Amino acid sequence: MNRKVNVRGDDGDVEIPDTAHQISSDSWFQVAFVLTTGINSAYVLGYSGTVMVPLGWVGGVVGLLLATAISLYANTLVAKLHEFGGKRHIRYRDLAGFIYAGRKAYYLTWGLQYVNLFMINCGFIILAGSALKAVYVLFRDDHTIKLPHCIAIAGLICAVFAIGIPHLSALGVWLAVSTILSLIYIVVAIVLSVRDGVKAPAREYEIKGSSLSKLFTITGAAANLVFAFNTGMLPEIQATVRQPVVKNMMKALYFQFTAGVLPMYAVTFIGYWAYGSSTSTYLLNSVNGPLWVKALANISAILQSVISLHIFASPTYEYMDTKFGIKGHPLALKNLMFRIMARGGYIAVSTLISALLPFLGDFMSLTGAVSTFPLTFILANHMYYKAKNNKLSPLQKLWHWLNVVFFSLMSVAAAVAAVRLIALDSKNFHVFADL
Repeated sequence: MNRKVNVRGDDGDVEIPDTAHQISSDSWFQVAFVLTTGINSAYVLGYSGTVMVPLGWVGGVVGLLLATAISLYANTLVAKLHEFGGKRHIRYRDLAGFIYAGRKAYYLTWGLQYVNLFMINCGFIILAGSALKAVYVLFRDDHTIKLPHCIAIAGLICAVFAIGIPHLSALGVWLAVSTILSLIYIVVAIVLSVRDGVKAPAREYEIKGSSLSKLFTITGAAANLVFAFNTGMLPEIQATVRQPVVKNMMKALYFQFTAGVLPMYAVTFIGYWAYGSSTSTYLLNSVNGPLWVKALANISAILQSVISLHIFASPTYEYMDTKFGIKGHPLALKNLMFRIMARGGYIAVSTLISALLPFLGDFMSLTGAVSTFPLTFILANHMYYKAKNNKLSPLQKLWHWLNVVFFSLMSVAAAVAAVRLIALDSKNFHVFADL
């Protein structure tokens, strides 16, 4: 366990708080791959349908480019506050609690972050379950095994992985495995989409629905845009990077938002080009090709989702391990039993919710609305304004306040759109639906 000690930081001595997990051990390149793993997770197979179809070519392309730039800016603000006030803020809630000097900000941020990460993880379990069902349907379409069964199996795999990997830095070689898995399903999706697109007749790209319906779907798609780029746990990821933490984190962010976004752009745009407004919310359901190739891509999506879930669940694991003083060798019987109970229980609840309401697009929209907007844009701008108030010009202060107001309005509008979408889906599908 790390104890409170002073170390030499970017701007002098900084205090490091208690944590049961390993920090300050990873190169910026490893951290960049943690970020890139998140951005090119199996969620990318849904963006053609959940972002491009509701927004069309102009709205989708411009929206993704704007979301990239805005997200890099917001993450930069948070990264620069990591050692603010002579303390190393290794948790988002610690940073907010310190800046606002109160427990309310601490608990509110923790609540928002927990909801954000919990829903993202439910989405990963739904993704892994959907990919597993897709593999099954390729070879036996007899409806014996349904989506809830596949989600349960995916949840079990995620639990085993979570028990075996003690903390975020321990991922190590698994990040390379994750990158390979991502490339497999992205390349397969691109190649098969291009083949289908070349052979297919003219596609329709018109945004469908009434004016009111379009307004809601466009607003929901805006939430999906911000969901695509933001982790909601930047301080926790930054905690793993070596000194100088701010400079190294900026290198990792620049890598994420340049080379890291290219695969996601490619599969999103090519998928929409190939199938138009009929693109599925899971692109591998739209493509045609050899069974073994599609099976390989889906299996890669399953395994990559397991690794990605572990990244996004790590703040919760760190909280539990630190709270109960879990230290020493990861394979010690006491530590192993604790992880089985604590992490197994967390994933069991996530799996139950995922099987109960397996609407992936809805999860993305609602998560973006209720937690990603507030955490990544509203809070980031206001915290930076609060922390750097004396050093900002009047124009800079106005800029940050405009961001706070604009993204607050977007958050409310996106939440309304997401709730409406869930209500519509709830009418069309029962709980534990076999989608």
